[in-house]
Amino acid sequence: MKYLHSMIRVRNLDETLHFFCELLGMREVRRRDSERGRFTLVFLAASDDDEAFLELTYNWDDEDYGNARNFGHLAFAVDNIYDTCKLLQDNGVTINRPPRDGRMAFVKTPDNISIELLQKDGALEPAEPWASMENNGSW
Repeated sequence: MKYLHSMIRVRNLDETLHFFCELLGMREVRRRDSERGRFTLVFLAASDDDEAFLELTYNWDDEDYGNARNFGHLAFAVDNIYDTCKLLQDNGVTINRPPRDGRMAFVKTPDNISIELLQKDGALEPAEPWASMENNGSW
């Protein structure tokens, strides 16, 4: 068996692509529009991975996906968790669980999907402003 991808439904494809590609550094590897099914599928890959993908499903017709917590989260290893959180924060993304320990943070996508960010190769030394920052909302 081989793991292929995780799929999330998105409300605004452009906002979601900006979040994953421009802010988190993922890249689009393929796209498929279905006129008959009225949807677009976009497959993204992390910079260090060409085998497992994130599938974004954009349904052309309005649909309320709610706020279900049964999905859990997507997790990504990052080169520098502080730099990544600063970039996200500077672009209007709320840091829901700051990287106080230099190892782990949580943010949400424009579609309210929880993203866990983990520091590659172990924790960084705790640093401000992250070390004293409180949680914000849920993740």
